[in-house]
Amino acid sequence: MPKTIRHLPASCLILLLAACGGGAAPPASPVAPEVGVITLATRAVQLTTELPGRTAAFRIAEVRPQVDGIVLKRHFTEGSEVLAGQSLYEIDAATYRAALLRAEASLASAEAQLNAARLLTERYGPLQESGVISKQDNDNAVAARKSGEAAVAAARAALETARIDVDYTQVRAPIAGRIGRSLVSEGALVTRNQEQPLATVAQLDPIYVDVTQSSGDLLRLQRDFAAGRLQRDANQNARVTLLLEDGTEYPHTGSLQFSEVTVDSTTGSVLLRAVFPNPDRMLLPGMFVRATLSQGSNSEALLVPQAGVQRNARGEPTVLVVDENNLVSERVIQVGSSVGSEWMVTSGLAAGERVIVEGLQKASPGMTVTPAPVGG
Repeated sequence: MPKTIRHLPASCLILLLAACGGGAAPPASPVAPEVGVITLATRAVQLTTELPGRTAAFRIAEVRPQVDGIVLKRHFTEGSEVLAGQSLYEIDAATYRAALLRAEASLASAEAQLNAARLLTERYGPLQESGVISKQDNDNAVAARKSGEAAVAAARAALETARIDVDYTQVRAPIAGRIGRSLVSEGALVTRNQEQPLATVAQLDPIYVDVTQSSGDLLRLQRDFAAGRLQRDANQNARVTLLLEDGTEYPHTGSLQFSEVTVDSTTGSVLLRAVFPNPDRMLLPGMFVRATLSQGSNSEALLVPQAGVQRNARGEPTVLVVDENNLVSERVIQVGSSVGSEWMVTSGLAAGERVIVEGLQKASPGMTVTPAPVGG
């Protein structure tokens, strides 16, 4: 550095530097950031709701013995399909066959006594009319015949009971379906109508799916239908699809059968029951599933992508709206059901308005932006 410049005061150096930079251009004005917007428009949508549920057997029956005895044989394979009326267990029937023979003998004896009483009344009738025997003797003969008829009826009932007991020694499947594990083995002593079942048979095709819906959602749907905001679709309203535990979709479609008439006081929910075909036995009782139910249609739904919806400090859903002058403003909205990746807007927005869905981090209320359409 030259000696003359080295000894200049600091104020002179500042003026010299300012003179050297006097030709620099002024700073450029900020450029409006580009954001992606969509223009809202109403369209018809089919509304669905996803609810948790569990599968339940269409029919289930516990197999119990109706006579006492020792189990001699088991006639099924655990986990197999059985037919209604198929013999599952065989109970020792020796004592019941003996009781059947006694009942047959008792019936034969009662019929013989009745025949003798009938012949006696046939002879006493004319004799009483001719005065050979007294009226009392004839009345006694008639009473003996009626008593014999009652004895025959009782003997026939006892015989039928004995036949039923013999038939009950073959424990049969009450319904068709898949039978579970056997809880007794050969040689076990079983008793009539015991508490523990021998096995359980469940009908799995079709199969029930029980789902729960909150009573609040049910009331909201009823209000929407009453106000005309939703329309019932007779062909689609009962349609139900399933999502399995592993995230795959069940290949068959079910139908909604009924909803429970009471609300669960502990959970505040209503039980809905759907029935599904289950030809491959993919669904088993007790499985957790998610059911998607069709709830109706809205012919003038206003949808906004979920990517464009944020939450303010109070937790309210908000969107950034671009007006005709490309100024950004924040709008608090109300949303209802989700339709795919979009929210159905119930208030706060109107058709034709532009909502920012891309570049939200570059925009804030009061800014001027350069909107670029990204789709309808």
